[in-house]
Amino acid sequence: MFIIFRYLTRQVIVSMLAVSGVLLLVFMSGRFIKYLADAAAGKLSADVLFTIMGYRFPGFLELILPLGLFIGILLAYGRMYLESEMTVLFACGVSDRQVLAQTMVTSVVVMLIVGSMSLFLSPWGAQKVVDIINEQRQATEFDLLSPGRFQSIASGSRVTYTEALTDDKKQLMGVFIAEYDKASSSWALITAQEGSQFVDDSTGSRFLVLGDGQRFSGRPGNLDYKLMTFDDYGLKITGPESYNERKNDEATSTADLMASDDPEMRALLHWRFSLPFIVPIVTLLAVRLSRVNPRQGRFFHLLPAMLLYILYLGLLIVARDALAKEKVPEWLGMAWVHLLFLAFGLWLQFGSAWMRKRQLVKEGKSHAQA
Repeated sequence: MFIIFRYLTRQVIVSMLAVSGVLLLVFMSGRFIKYLADAAAGKLSADVLFTIMGYRFPGFLELILPLGLFIGILLAYGRMYLESEMTVLFACGVSDRQVLAQTMVTSVVVMLIVGSMSLFLSPWGAQKVVDIINEQRQATEFDLLSPGRFQSIASGSRVTYTEALTDDKKQLMGVFIAEYDKASSSWALITAQEGSQFVDDSTGSRFLVLGDGQRFSGRPGNLDYKLMTFDDYGLKITGPESYNERKNDEATSTADLMASDDPEMRALLHWRFSLPFIVPIVTLLAVRLSRVNPRQGRFFHLLPAMLLYILYLGLLIVARDALAKEKVPEWLGMAWVHLLFLAFGLWLQFGSAWMRKRQLVKEGKSHAQA
């Protein structure tokens, strides 16, 4: 019996990991492209992209693992039903309840992993991402420059390009700058052979000092362009005072949420506690929904199962919004959604068998009376 249950566990885990890996790749790729666009625009340094993705990993995994387990059970057990492996197991004395109990053991492990991420690791990772982004937002234009790439900085009013940049980011070679002046609606184009950073000791202001270059300035459409050749030319570098610190509610620790009286924070707290409870409930649903007729095909049951999962997650989101707007009491919270789907899963798992047994009893009584 232990060998059978180990086989069932391996099938579920392999399918779950495969599905979760694909979903994780899709979600993380989309977010990585967003951060990559920010890096190309000069908002982030390319050096911190993989660090940010590493800190965001628990936040992705807490949402993907329940869905991965749900689809993994459907695929693994659905294949076993189609290939008559389940029929053989049932003929050998394995009952539906034993299959459900063994699957629940796996789901409890997944539930603990999801709980640790939603309550502790994800807020910690989100806070680290906020710290990195704030640090990047406070970095000067000079710090964010990358060679061989046009970068829009200074709130989009300045585009900078440099052909080469030393490793210590102190010297630039082959500099091009296009700067827009909103007051006069004019553009200034600057080219220079080299550039370096200068810090004023008295004020702490930073300047980009360009050497051996030219400056073209004027308003588009007019013919009064000015040309200036210079040996040294200074541009003030945007400093940290130009940015406000960014905050994220998702980065708030669970302990702080529990001490907060803000309805939105309380709703977020209920959401974090709800994520682990999704796992055993979707396991109960998936074990029953994985039963398929060989004539129906392997993926026949996936569409209604996925619609049911989407409905479950959608109702949780609705319940969270209602709780944040104080439309439902906090003692009820989001528990009503879990209880609703738990009752539906129990009916799917045991209700049909109870109805069949009741029908057989009725048929037996009718034959006895006849």
